[in-house]
Amino acid sequence: MTHLLKRRNCLGSMMAAAAWGAPAGRPIQLHVDLTVDPAKEAEMLKNFATIFQPAAMKFAGYLDVKVIKLRSTLAGKAPAGVNYRFVLTYQSEELRQKWIASDVHQKVWPTLENTLAHKNYNVLLFDVA
Repeated sequence: MTHLLKRRNCLGSMMAAAAWGAPAGRPIQLHVDLTVDPAKEAEMLKNFATIFQPAAMKFAGYLDVKVIKLRSTLAGKAPAGVNYRFVLTYQSEELRQKWIASDVHQKVWPTLENTLAHKNYNVLLFDVA
């Protein structure tokens, strides 16, 4: 019995390591600074929770997505007008590219983008260290 548990744990660890998909086993994170129109803030949050997030969760490589609201700038200077940050974590940039090229993404991203005051947003891609 102990032998079977050790084997199962070993196989589970191997599968989890393979699932990362990134060359060094590290995921990527995309940060998008958004200027959400205050009159459309509730719409953006609803669309994120009921349309965008559920669709994103179904794609290979998805790890996490969240929208965070800027509370205050404690040091330095926040980008002008930014009130939200969109943060998407994927197993690899290659898998994220497949997601953004998908018909589903083409349908769900505008439900967020259409709530913005403008579409001149910063997009930053990070390797998770």
